[in-house]
Amino acid sequence: MAERAPYWVVPVMRTGYGARGAVYLVVGGLALMAAVFGGEAEGTTGALEQLKSQTWGVIALWGIGAGLLCFMVWRVIDAFMDLETYGTGLKGVVARTGQVVTGVIHGGLGLWVFAMALGIGTGSGGSKSWTAKLLAMEYGPWIMGLAGAAVVGAGIYYFYKAYSEKYKAHLRRTALMERLDPAAKVGLVAHGVGVALIGGFLIFAAVTASPEQAGGLGKAFDTIRGMAFGRILLILLTGGLIAFALFCFIEAVYRIVPARAGPDVKTLAKRADPRT
Repeated sequence: MAERAPYWVVPVMRTGYGARGAVYLVVGGLALMAAVFGGEAEGTTGALEQLKSQTWGVIALWGIGAGLLCFMVWRVIDAFMDLETYGTGLKGVVARTGQVVTGVIHGGLGLWVFAMALGIGTGSGGSKSWTAKLLAMEYGPWIMGLAGAAVVGAGIYYFYKAYSEKYKAHLRRTALMERLDPAAKVGLVAHGVGVALIGGFLIFAAVTASPEQAGGLGKAFDTIRGMAFGRILLILLTGGLIAFALFCFIEAVYRIVPARAGPDVKTLAKRADPRT
């Protein structure tokens, strides 16, 4: 199957994961600083706006946007050509459909980052606008509720991914990678928490027919900070998101494409086998 994978897939994949890591590093890093030193923990919009205000910030946004589009290309090509050998059974089709969905989401985020770099309106009110429009539709609340349930399911999947260690099958084994593995697990769990919270907000917005109840990471940060021991929990979550950024950077360097790597490549999943 290796001959089916275009040679350019690997660098495109690595660029995409690097950009994804950059987004979470900026969001998690700024939110962690706010949690530790005081201030409001910003979501993706606010964090990237802060990045834009820095020297070379606009250039950084262009790089991140291009990288996110690379991630979209990688996920779509990966799904279409089945480069990770999921197959054509029910589980394989579900997995490959998920690849396309996540690719499209990151592609949309990449275009949004480009718009921000160009100074085109990208205010946080946009999310409230589309949720309000959706809830006003005849079956809008049902659609939003189902979407929220799917997002919660995606969050739970990250917990499963960390517990089952399935991600190890796609990571090249090196001494450094083995030392970084615990941080990768922490990052997956933290990302799962953030994703599940966002899905929960969508469900709550659907049940209450209140678009203002929907929100992204910024709302998740606010919700956690309002809990008992909220500051400590927020520090843990944002630190975990930085760990997830590290996981993305790990994938940018060590992730393999089974359709090109061949069967002889040693992965973390083979670590327990003494013959490897």
